[in-house]
Amino acid sequence: MQYPKIGIRPVIDGRWGGIRESLEQSTMDMARAAAELISTLKYPDGTPVQCVISDTTIGGGAEAGMCERKFSRENVVATLTVTRCWCYGMETMDTNPHTIKAVWGFNGTERPGAVYLAAVLAAHAQKGLPAFAIYGRDVQDLNDTSIPEDVREKLLRFARGAVAVGWMRGKAYVNFGGVSMGIAGAYCDMNTMQQYFGIRPEWMDMTDVLRRIHLGIYDPEEYEKALGWIRENCPEGFDVNAGKKLPEVIAKSKTVPPEKDWEFIAKMSLVLRDAMFGNPRLDALGWHEEALGKNAVAGGFQGQRAWTDWLPNCDFTEAIMASTFDWNGPRAPVAFATENDTLNGLSMLLGTLITNTAPCFHDVRTYWSPEAVERVSGWKPEGDAANGFIHLINSGATALDGTGAARNDKGEGCMKPFWEMTDRDIKACLEATDWERANYEYFRGGGFSSHFKNEAEMPVTLLRLNIVEGIGPVLQIAEGNTVCLPDEVHELIMNRTDRTWPCTWFAPRLTREGPFRDVYSVMANWGANHGVTVYGHVGADLITLAAMLRIPVNMHNVPADKVYRPHCWAAYGTQDTEAADYRACRTYGPLYK
Repeated sequence: MQYPKIGIRPVIDGRWGGIRESLEQSTMDMARAAAELISTLKYPDGTPVQCVISDTTIGGGAEAGMCERKFSRENVVATLTVTRCWCYGMETMDTNPHTIKAVWGFNGTERPGAVYLAAVLAAHAQKGLPAFAIYGRDVQDLNDTSIPEDVREKLLRFARGAVAVGWMRGKAYVNFGGVSMGIAGAYCDMNTMQQYFGIRPEWMDMTDVLRRIHLGIYDPEEYEKALGWIRENCPEGFDVNAGKKLPEVIAKSKTVPPEKDWEFIAKMSLVLRDAMFGNPRLDALGWHEEALGKNAVAGGFQGQRAWTDWLPNCDFTEAIMASTFDWNGPRAPVAFATENDTLNGLSMLLGTLITNTAPCFHDVRTYWSPEAVERVSGWKPEGDAANGFIHLINSGATALDGTGAARNDKGEGCMKPFWEMTDRDIKACLEATDWERANYEYFRGGGFSSHFKNEAEMPVTLLRLNIVEGIGPVLQIAEGNTVCLPDEVHELIMNRTDRTWPCTWFAPRLTREGPFRDVYSVMANWGANHGVTVYGHVGADLITLAAMLRIPVNMHNVPADKVYRPHCWAAYGTQDTEAADYRACRTYGPLYK
């Protein structure tokens, strides 16, 4: 594939006769250092991020044009302009309206790199081309080739966001079915996907999934492999239906016998994956159209209720899609939304592209105050849970990485990119999960739900994309930590809801202001019934990515000094940065308008 690349533009004072010649080497070295740093990042498939450096330094319009022509052949989605000196701003700047831009001006006293930075950022603002500013806090010596830590942070933050933008561009979101149970987020807004994300929405009716299952449009050898792996690694747990006398309308609706559920689910998993990404094995089997796939980057399955009222649910497929492994071993997680909540599917996509870890789909179900916990259980919450917590729980479609059973080099529970997942990590995630028969009162067609409790206290970020009439898409972000409750408290609280579903207890980090003045306020200000957690405190990266896409952020608890947006955002106000963000996003409009 042609990867989205970062183009490095070394710009220079164009005056020959001593000035330019003295700066050629150091300016090119600055470009190479930036490229080397950025290449430590990885694409979602695990390969290093690629940079393209201009063949020459850029001292004026002619060389800027040569650079642009090279970048246009290389799928450059973002440019980083670097300089150690004064340059001619309008002549050397990147004027391509389709690239995301940043400028790094060297902070040294011998040459006015900061002066160029200020001048060219003004030019970007005047031309309506937002650019991120990178300028080290501390003065460096002229011969200093190191990249200060604050500069490194901004370079990597910019690159992560730009790669995410480029990875989505031109791909598809596949809607399997339509709208589930009247969930507003499940209404796929075509214009939002196309204009803000560069994603083409596609639809595939669930009857076509059934067609492919019944006609055997899947690799029979992989089916046997997947089924064997499931039977070996996915033990069945508690059956909530046992002993129940179910009404006839429910009993007669299960058309796939319980003992055949796993066979059906294994086939469904292969079919849905192949429909999204294609599979050359299908071509060899004579299914040429189906072999192509839909060039997907994300998707979602309606399920409820048209499918689940008579067929096994999709919980296993959704959970394993979003995990960093399956029967073929470690592999990149897929943003795949239960109930085809497209806005949560896009949230999953943003989160996993920034972190390269599994996105965990949740109901933002219940706020538990410390007083309520103590009243119900007799235990007074402490530690991260002392201010209360939010119960994140969904019907079995959460990535198995969410168990926190993988271990880092300190032996702590964590979530990892797939290329770091060991056999031990995979085994631990599987052993921490059992598969409970779906509650027939909810899922008449049966199936299984992943069931686990988060086993580790981990840093995570909860996020959600919403659409608001008159504004468009807005993003919510809440950094915090998963918390572990005493076993008896966990069981007591879990048994008050559906005990068969995966459970995460989440404590957001409080600022004591606005929606983060307490945990209740976080819950009260959440914009929808669903949310996504990804590993780490990555709110700052998500804010940068949102600014690139021109999506305002309506709530976050990221420290002010970590918020990184294009330089011209300051022109829309510096006192109330949230309001300024809204004004800037409205002015510039979606990235692909």
